[in-house]
Amino acid sequence: MKKIYYLRTCDTCKRILSSLPLDEFELQDIKSNPITTNQLDEMVALSKSYEALFSKRAKKYTAMGLKHEQLKEADFRQLLLQEYTFLKRPVIIVDDDIFIGNSKATLKSLLEKLN
Repeated sequence: MKKIYYLRTCDTCKRILSSLPLDEFELQDIKSNPITTNQLDEMVALSKSYEALFSKRAKKYTAMGLKHEQLKEADFRQLLLQEYTFLKRPVIIVDDDIFIGNSKATLKSLLEKLN
């Protein structure tokens, strides 16, 4: 399976997607087509953590005062299902590997996997 969870309006996602062979991937814009419980559980099976999928850089993270709370895995799960902006983007699944976010190291690993 090759799938990308992204946000259509995110410039970083657009830049990353433009560098990939998209004909091999199923794309899902998480704003117009929110992630389901099953999809989130599939991502966690690969990443081993809801927190790994959670973006603490989201504006709502600060606006909701979450940085002052001790969040547990169940909290991260609930927030990810409630609000699409909390998903660290993009999330790219290639077979049994998951690539989360846009760090240079993550993108390098992804490109190595695809080549």
